[in-house]
Amino acid sequence: QVVLVESGGGLVQAGDSLRLSCATSGRTISNYILGWFRQAPGKEREQVAAISRTGLNIGYLGSTKGRFTISRDNAKNTVYLQMSKLEPEDTAVYYCAAAGGSWPPRKVSDYDYWGQGTQVTVSS
Repeated sequence: QVVLVESGGGLVQAGDSLRLSCATSGRTISNYILGWFRQAPGKEREQVAAISRTGLNIGYLGSTKGRFTISRDNAKNTVYLQMSKLEPEDTAVYYCAAAGGSWPPRKVSDYDYWGQGTQVTVSS
């Protein structure tokens, strides 16, 4: 069992930056791929970024590439999502998740554990 707790969401203006954190506990987090997803009202949950167990492999959703940066600190059992140049279209609930399978994870069902989510709202 892996427990994930997101923090750092909030209301910001377009162009601002925000850093999300996801603290994990339970099983050794270095055994898991970690990812960030988001879900806007009326839309499907989409993967924003993923990072491999060692951090050597990283993938991003096309619309966030160059603006978002995922990182992890296995010693602190934490994964981060640094978001810059935020746009109103980035408004969503953001979730972190852990996957025990192989790289790259491509869909929601590839992930085994989920956090409760944190709301990010970007005003224009």
